[in-house]
Amino acid sequence: MQALEQEYGCKLCIGPCTTKGEEAQHFERIEVTKDQALEMFSDNNFKASSAYWKGSKDPKNPVSLQRVYGISYPDQKQLKKYLQFLEEAKKYDHRILGQKQELFFCHPLRERKALHARAAAAVRPARLGSRVITPNMYNIKLWDTSGHAEKYKKNTFTFDIEKQEFGLKPMNCPGHCLMFQHRVRSYRELPIRLADFGVLHRNEESGALSGLTVPASISLDDAHIFCTEDQVMDEVKAVLDFIDYAYKIFGFTYELKLSTRPGNYLGDLKTWDKAENDLKLALDAFGRKWQLSKGDGAFYGPKIDITVSDAMNRKFQCATLQYSDEDEGKKEKPRPVMIHRAVLGSVERMFAILLEHYKGKWPFWLSPRQSIVCPISKKSEECELVVGEIEAATG
Repeated sequence: MQALEQEYGCKLCIGPCTTKGEEAQHFERIEVTKDQALEMFSDNNFKASSAYWKGSKDPKNPVSLQRVYGISYPDQKQLKKYLQFLEEAKKYDHRILGQKQELFFCHPLRERKALHARAAAAVRPARLGSRVITPNMYNIKLWDTSGHAEKYKKNTFTFDIEKQEFGLKPMNCPGHCLMFQHRVRSYRELPIRLADFGVLHRNEESGALSGLTVPASISLDDAHIFCTEDQVMDEVKAVLDFIDYAYKIFGFTYELKLSTRPGNYLGDLKTWDKAENDLKLALDAFGRKWQLSKGDGAFYGPKIDITVSDAMNRKFQCATLQYSDEDEGKKEKPRPVMIHRAVLGSVERMFAILLEHYKGKWPFWLSPRQSIVCPISKKSEECELVVGEIEAATG
């Protein structure tokens, strides 16, 4: 009974319930304003904070309550022990340690998933970038700021939460910018490379969907590199070297195209001219032939598109490398250049291309089924199970 009283915060008795139970309570309800509550508990050594009624943060009609904390123990010794425990727990709070170590952080535009994590993924750095994890949805204001909403909102899955508009992310760029932005950076930290194997959702027309080549959601081996203008050539060449390394393993040949300023570009001509020239110099330094594709760049910057040819000499655009800079006139402080890169591009599309490229005859190292254990009779079934377990245990 004592345990139940502690759990439910009430007095229990044996026998019929009294009809006057409320009159016997030792507490009175006092209704005061927030300012009055803060003044009333100003001498309280413990913290005070606000809370929303039933956890609902309705921007048009917020019901804010005042929460006051208090601690009571039968004797001073128990109270002191508990306070020491609270102080110790505060030191090792994952929210504090995580932000100090830059494993994750919070941002209002992605409050419904409070982490952008280098987290466990950061312990396994990917080539040309630290692995990060980003949320699947953001407040639509993020894409309003980046300019993506104006051009691509019709292809974004959107929905309302507490009278605010959210969307499933169709690209990673703005989210990675939030990661870079969350604290002041030194030029000594550059280049910063963030690699993200995230899932992107795009509301394509049903008639345009086609198996794995054009699905409504894709897994993209995306990365963004924040660097100085002096570092652009080295970074671009390193990405091109990585693409060359990966495609040679698959047995692909490929072509390079420099896609320049489109008609709906953002920014000024001077910034675009410099960005295009930087990519030209990097392509020349890479040492392979490349073609010029006028007007096919992204609205925020020029790009290098890599077109692969499979065993049947069909061409597919997979890898891409895009350059994004900002109008000099808007810069209050020196800002880095951002390079977007994808090596495989859509993993689903690459899987489809490889399946057709190898005509279903996968190389052993890439085969989804590298071995199959087949019993030839009832007598060998037990042995087959043992061998199968050994294979599963060894990967």
